[in-house]
Amino acid sequence: MNSVSEAFADGGLHLSVGQNIATMTLSRPEARNAVTEAMWQALPDLCDRLGRDENVRGVLLTGAGDHFCGGADVAEFPRVFASPAAARDYNDLVEAGRLALTLLPKPTVAAVRGYAVGAGCGIAMACDLRFAAVGAQFAMPPARLGAAYPVTGTRQLVDLVGPSRAKDMLFSGRMVMADEAVAMGLADRVLPEEKLMGEALAYLQGIADLSADSVRRSKKIVQAISDGVDGEPAELRDLFNESFAGTDFAEGYRAFLEKRRPRFR
Repeated sequence: MNSVSEAFADGGLHLSVGQNIATMTLSRPEARNAVTEAMWQALPDLCDRLGRDENVRGVLLTGAGDHFCGGADVAEFPRVFASPAAARDYNDLVEAGRLALTLLPKPTVAAVRGYAVGAGCGIAMACDLRFAAVGAQFAMPPARLGAAYPVTGTRQLVDLVGPSRAKDMLFSGRMVMADEAVAMGLADRVLPEEKLMGEALAYLQGIADLSADSVRRSKKIVQAISDGVDGEPAELRDLFNESFAGTDFAEGYRAFLEKRRPRFR
């Protein structure tokens, strides 16, 4: 499949594209959309294809049924954690999936209802923004399992909520309700459940009407800052300067002068 503009289904991940917005659904509602090894394996390739598909201007990530994602599939734990080597391989696979979402060069929004727990919370954090339904619950429960949480996921949590709140979530494993999640920076909107998907899609469609080149450059610069880039390296300075030589900037300022809506490609 050269384009993901067709329906896609693989190992519990379903994807469809409409009006330039891709909707990726974690689709194991019978297991609260617990993420399997096959789903982690599918994510990097799917994100790569989404990133290269010019028909896709934004990605909405959600879960089927009543929940976003209840975490990794514990039924697989006896196998994937059977030995230290197996555990390292599995954890590397999980991190590759989350990194692919984080670095996807299109705006991403997680639409969260019900539980976003453990790996589910990590997947939501890998998206650019999180819209939560009233009653949504976020949690990081590794202390309940006797494990640590991955460094990159912990860094994202700290970036969003700060060190003290990150420690609170990791130490206690407690559920954070949607309103508190917004107050601490873990979520960006709280919406009635019946409006969640519509509002998230409308937000992404609004972005799709703007400059994809500008959004791509902004996302890359913000990511570099979050990663702790020192100063203003030449690569990022060029990323900024080159935007002014592009066709989007020419159309954008021409439309402003002509008092009309810009028509970006």
